[in-house]
Amino acid sequence: MEDNYKQRGLRRRLVDILIEKGIQDKKILNAFSKVPRHQFFPPEFLSHAYQDKAFPIGEGQTISQPYTVAFQTQLLNISANDKVLEIGTGSGYQCAILKALGAEVFTIEFNNKLFENAKKLLRKMGHSAHFFCGDGSMGLKRHAPYSAILVTAGAPTIPKALIDQLGSGGRLVIPVGNRKVQQMVRITRTSENKLIKEEFANFSFVPLVGEDGWDK
Repeated sequence: MEDNYKQRGLRRRLVDILIEKGIQDKKILNAFSKVPRHQFFPPEFLSHAYQDKAFPIGEGQTISQPYTVAFQTQLLNISANDKVLEIGTGSGYQCAILKALGAEVFTIEFNNKLFENAKKLLRKMGHSAHFFCGDGSMGLKRHAPYSAILVTAGAPTIPKALIDQLGSGGRLVIPVGNRKVQQMVRITRTSENKLIKEEFANFSFVPLVGEDGWDK
C-alpha cells in the first residue's frame, strides 16, 4: 500500500495542526505521523485524507476528524500493552492509532459491512487487533476488564455495562448528549467502588446504536 514522500509530508503538516490545537502528548503525535490516513479513503477522495475534518465512509458513518481522534486518545492516557476496548470500529483509523501506541485493541462494530471492510483493511496493514461485530453499547464482557474503553459514537447516557467492564485505574472516554451534540466525558475507576467523572468540550458524533444507545 503506497505511502509516498508527499503523503508523509501531509501527515507532518497534520501533526502541526494538532499541536496548534492543543494536542501535546508526543506519543500520540508520533502515532499520527506514522498511520497513513489516506489508506482509509477511496482513491478518488485522497485529497481529503489529511485535512482536519470528518469524512463520510458510507453506511451513514464517518471517519472522525483527526483532532477529535487525538483529543479522545489523549484523554485515554494509553500506555504500551494497555488492554483497550474500542466501541465503533468505523473505518478502522482510530484502531490503527491505538495500535501505533502499543495497545492491545478489542474493537467492536455494529454495522456488518463496516466491520468486514475495516477488519480486511487493518489486517492488510498488519494490525493484529481483535475484531467483533455486535452491540458495542454492551461492551465485550467476556474479555473484560479493560485498561481503557473508548466510545467513538454519541451516546444518550453512559452505558452501565461499559463502566462495569473497567479495570482498576481504567478510563472510559465517551461523548454523551443528544443526536446533534455531545459532551466528552471521562470516567476513571480509582477503586472497586469509586469513580471519578470529568467533563470536557462538546463534539458531534454519529449516534451510538444498540441496547444502551439510540435506536437503529
